[in-house]
Amino acid sequence: MASDIQPQPQARKPCLLSKIEAFQEVVSTAVIIPKEDGVISVSEDRTIRVWLKRDSGQYWPSVYHTMPSSCSCMSFNPETRRLSVGMDTGTICEFVLAEDYNKMTPARTYQAHQSRVTVVLFVLEMEWLLSTSQDKNFTWHCSESGQQLGTYRTSAWVSGLQFDVETRHAFVGDQSGQVTILKLEQDSCSLVTTFKGHTGNVTALCWDPVQRVLFSGSSDHSIIMWDIGGRKGTAIELQGHNDKVQGLCYASHTRQLISCSADGGIVIWNMDVTRQEVRDMDGTRQEVRDMDGTRQEVRDMDGTRQETPEWLDSDSCQKCEQPFFWNFKQMWDSKKIGLRQHHCRKCGQAVCGKCSSKRSTIPLMGFEFEVRVCDSCYESISDEDRAPTATFHDSKHSIVHMHYEPTAGNLLTSGTDKVIKLWDMTPVVS
Repeated sequence: MASDIQPQPQARKPCLLSKIEAFQEVVSTAVIIPKEDGVISVSEDRTIRVWLKRDSGQYWPSVYHTMPSSCSCMSFNPETRRLSVGMDTGTICEFVLAEDYNKMTPARTYQAHQSRVTVVLFVLEMEWLLSTSQDKNFTWHCSESGQQLGTYRTSAWVSGLQFDVETRHAFVGDQSGQVTILKLEQDSCSLVTTFKGHTGNVTALCWDPVQRVLFSGSSDHSIIMWDIGGRKGTAIELQGHNDKVQGLCYASHTRQLISCSADGGIVIWNMDVTRQEVRDMDGTRQEVRDMDGTRQEVRDMDGTRQETPEWLDSDSCQKCEQPFFWNFKQMWDSKKIGLRQHHCRKCGQAVCGKCSSKRSTIPLMGFEFEVRVCDSCYESISDEDRAPTATFHDSKHSIVHMHYEPTAGNLLTSGTDKVIKLWDMTPVVS
């Protein structure tokens, strides 16, 4: 166990405040206690620990509790100090923490699932405990009585869950890459709509109830912003990670999205810019529906419709007209060897390698990394167009979980190195 403190850097980047060590296994979930110099962690080593910062600057456990099986996830409500812990066995155990965070009292046990609990979420306003599991069941319980209120069978096991209190909509992201919106009642639920834009499984969800925007992260390294409640129907793709996205949070006061990935990257996205709508891999437009199930048209702030170009089909390069390798007739007629087909990410035209030899970032289209563009589009992209809309930072550990505490502007990351790191984010999100 150790804690190291670094001075505030001059550069606008996350500043490492402390490290918490001494875990035997990976920390599944950890949260910063608001308005307290404290952290709550649950781990695969079966422990629940409450860490409080001492005068020495180090974090020491004020509570150390061992569970019967590995702890897979948790939800903490600061107002009631209620801690809900999901386990490998499918059981969810609830505890209440003392005001000084030096004692933890068992409150209730839910036999919620048949296998590992993947997400647990306590909703104080409804007195509901929402949970998902590898048994492909989404359930919600009454936290007052402990009674199960309802369940919904998902097509794949769920890896992301968010809830909107105002409309009682649950957002469920699963291993197939699909996001499902469910309308919950006291003892029943109805399917609102589903949408899929990821080619990999959904690994993280983040809901902004003010802008009514859902962010989804995936193992395909991408993030999609779904404007499902803003009467726009916009789906915006963000490409800024080299590995699967492990965590998402939205700082609404600065309109910045914070994302973390397994490659150790922390990315801060400026969402206060006009971006372009994404298309699916086959070039078709991503359709998004509002919460009532109706399809919404996407338009920019000035009323014009904005979208990235669809990938065009062609038997020959749309720049030099050289045949592609499957175009046998033109190859025979022109006595030329067919070329491999590529697509320009800016105009969508089918081009050969020679006519798309350049690479460029296109941040407003979500491409913070360099992507293939045709030569003419490359010349049309100005330095202003290439201006980044995100900043990139290295956490120096492979992140498995993150938590952002907006009151103090601190970020928590836990990694495969069995270490929790605490970061001061105010230099980058203030």
